Amino acid sequence: MPDKHVTFHYDIDGTNFTVAGEASSSLKKVLKQLGMDPEVIRKVAIAMYEGEINTVIHGKGGWADVAIAPDRITIVLEDHGPGIADIDKAMQAGFSTASDEVRELGFGAGMGLPNMKKYSDEMEIESTVGVGTKVTLVIYTNAL
Repeated sequence: MPDKHVTFHYDIDGTNFTVAGEASSSLKKVLKQLGMDPEVIRKVAIAMYEGEINTVIHGKGGWADVAIAPDRITIVLEDHGPGIADIDKAMQAGFSTASDEVRELGFGAGMGLPNMKKYSDEMEIESTVGVGTKVTLVIYTNAL
C-alpha cells in the first residue's frame, strides 16, 4: 500500500472495442503489485471496467484519472460525449441508450452505472447534455 498518493492517467479510445478494458486491467495489476486487499482490487476492477466500457459506448472515448491513497482509490472518468439526459433513469438496472450495433457486440445491457455504484463506496455523476459526463468513484481501502 502506498504511503502517499500515486496517480495514473489512462486515455480511453472510443473507436476500438478490442482495447476496451485495458485501462482497468492495467490498474488491477498495479493494485496487486502494491499489495492491496483482493476484495478492494475486485471492486476497483469491476467499477473501473464498467466506467471504461461506458466511456467507449456512450462517451465515444475519454480518459480516466486514478489516485491511489492509503485509505482510498479515487477514479475520475470523463468524456465529451452526448451527456446523460436523465441520470435517475440511467441509474436504473437494464436502462440503456446503447445502439443495436453495440448490443450485438455484447455490451449495452444497462448495468454499467448500477454496477459502478454497487462496487464503489461513493459515486458522483456530473453530466451536461451536449457537453459530456464526469463520473467520480471512491473505493475505500479499509486501511487504518
